Amino acid sequence: MTPTSIKVRKNSRCVELGYGDDLYQLSFEFLRVYSPSAEVRGHGVGNEVLQVGKKDVTLLTMEAAGNYALKLVFDDGHDSGLYDWNYLHHLCINQQSLWADYLQRLEQAGEKRESASINFKAL
Repeated sequence: MTPTSIKVRKNSRCVELGYGDDLYQLSFEFLRVYSPSAEVRGHGVGNEVLQVGKKDVTLLTMEAAGNYALKLVFDDGHDSGLYDWNYLHHLCINQQSLWADYLQRLEQAGEKRESASINFKAL
């Protein structure tokens, strides 16, 4: 299903996708942790890699990939994986359950959405 509108909302840190009268907002963090890349999805069922510390990730660029997908480039260096129209629609309509699942997996792994901070001590 091809979106009828696509907008990057830098201030609210999301990508807005329109499908007729329906509008969906997918946060940069959500898009990053659900990247369709092999780095995130692995190379088969059960090989997924839990993405941690992505709460403050920023979308740097968004490019069309032919007439079927978007390529997203994030400030953490992640730039692989093509978000095809069907996958983006899947993320939109399943956002609540996917987000709940992600938060549960983080908790089970003892991980956090926030990136680890480094404390420096003056010598």
